[in-house]
Amino acid sequence: MIRELPGEELARHVQVACPGAVERWEGLCLWVKPERVLEVCQTLKETPGMGFNLLNAISAVDYVEYFEVVYHLTSTAHLHSAVLKAKVYGREEPSLPSVVGLWLGADFQEREVWDLMGVKFLGHPNLKRILLWEGYPGHPLRRDYLEAPR
Repeated sequence: MIRELPGEELARHVQVACPGAVERWEGLCLWVKPERVLEVCQTLKETPGMGFNLLNAISAVDYVEYFEVVYHLTSTAHLHSAVLKAKVYGREEPSLPSVVGLWLGADFQEREVWDLMGVKFLGHPNLKRILLWEGYPGHPLRRDYLEAPR
């Protein structure tokens, strides 16, 4: 049985290795500063006792004021999981670091978030559309998509 790590427990581990990276926690979620996502993910993957070797999913939610990028992680060795979130502000060029270097499975997931939501993953080796064609106007899962001139 996989145990879901509470955000507070996760925050204690992250704060030791990445001081100042944690924004807050609530229930089973931990929010970190978007520019520190790669550093935090690397810590969660490489810290003994954490060992998050599996990236289950990356998704994003458009709250209009910000995008929330959500990472679901699992440690197959320690049988625990975690939910990591980052709030990315700005509608013109929202971005945060890519985690493809840590988990190759992030490749298509980051491309999908870019394609449908317009959140860029800096350092991604091939950030291009995955579902829609190059030149497609806008990002159709944004809340303001239908209002944007095309």
